[in-house]
Amino acid sequence: MRRIWAEFRYAVTALPIAVAGLVGVGVLLIPGLTLAVVLAGLPLLAAAADLAGWFAAVERRRQASLLGTRIETPPGPGPGGWPAARLKHGAGWRAVAFALLKPLTALLSFSAALLFWAAGAAELAYPLWRHIGGLIQVWGGFPLSDWPRSLLAACAGVLLLACAPWAVRGTIALERLLARALLTPTGADRLRHLERTRTQAVDDAAATLRRIERDLHDGAQARMVAVTMDLITAGKLLRDATQLDQARELLDLARQNAGAAVAELRDLAKGIHPPALDHGLDTALTTLATSRGGIPVEVSVTMPRRADRATESILYFCAAELLANVFKHSHATSAAIEVRGEPSVLVLRVHDNGYGGAAPTPGGGLDGLANRLRPVDGRLSVTSPPGGPTTAVVELPHRR
Repeated sequence: MRRIWAEFRYAVTALPIAVAGLVGVGVLLIPGLTLAVVLAGLPLLAAAADLAGWFAAVERRRQASLLGTRIETPPGPGPGGWPAARLKHGAGWRAVAFALLKPLTALLSFSAALLFWAAGAAELAYPLWRHIGGLIQVWGGFPLSDWPRSLLAACAGVLLLACAPWAVRGTIALERLLARALLTPTGADRLRHLERTRTQAVDDAAATLRRIERDLHDGAQARMVAVTMDLITAGKLLRDATQLDQARELLDLARQNAGAAVAELRDLAKGIHPPALDHGLDTALTTLATSRGGIPVEVSVTMPRRADRATESILYFCAAELLANVFKHSHATSAAIEVRGEPSVLVLRVHDNGYGGAAPTPGGGLDGLANRLRPVDGRLSVTSPPGGPTTAVVELPHRR
């Protein structure tokens, strides 16, 4: 029943949204094409592509929430200023075509919902209307002034209502086909996206290596040099019986520096590969949740089989970053980490009941996390209205 109601809501709302998209894109597209010969229409064409992309994003969310159909978002425009990047963006022009064709399929869905659900309910209720108001109606050329014929209309209503879910579902299938044909990324889109993100992945790897080198040089290596110098000095002092106390102090200091160096090396190793991941992602996330004090964190991992080590590591560090934001900024009293495996994607969901208002900002932690996910074709979405709650979702493609 829930599915039938969701499909009905999708069908009756598809046409108004489609008409709004057609009008908005058309208002920009027609003068843009007219003025394109003198280059004055290029900004209008780019704006039409942007607006069509926004309506395409609305359609993806609607199909995901109401129909349970996930349509992958294509990569954004490549490098270049506006409007040049938009004019060269193939996904944007496919979104324009979708906005122009969508009203046709939306009209079918809307008509099916109106004909079968509304007309069926009206025919089914006709005997009641006739009994209450003395209404006389003509149906199919036959007067319905008597009970046998009015019951015939009620039977027709029952038939329409019985067929309504299938009729609406059939027309919605056309909506799905159109969306998948025009709104999903093509192989060329993926190739261009991977080419753009390859440089970013190499730069991120180089930055990670520089960070490790800096941490080793400024941290553990400096401490170990200090330990070596203290041990050399203590060895010299031990030869003089009058300086035993000073030698003991140097040995204590060397022991402390050695312990600090070991701790720094352990933290550095955890940053590269947490040992808890050797026992599985569920164990690692549980350890991560319990290692942070303050608020309870519920952990749920539902995966048919273990993912590869690289994927588990990415999900773990994403969860660590998002959970750190929860503890630092959300003022939440409870949180939850959920990982579930789907046929072609792994989904990480971090939820808290805090104050809300979280949003990716240029240079911020969430923006950095989204940038680190792009080279592996991952996505980050954050829903955080003022007052909360906040839900961050990471989607990471994988092969089973």
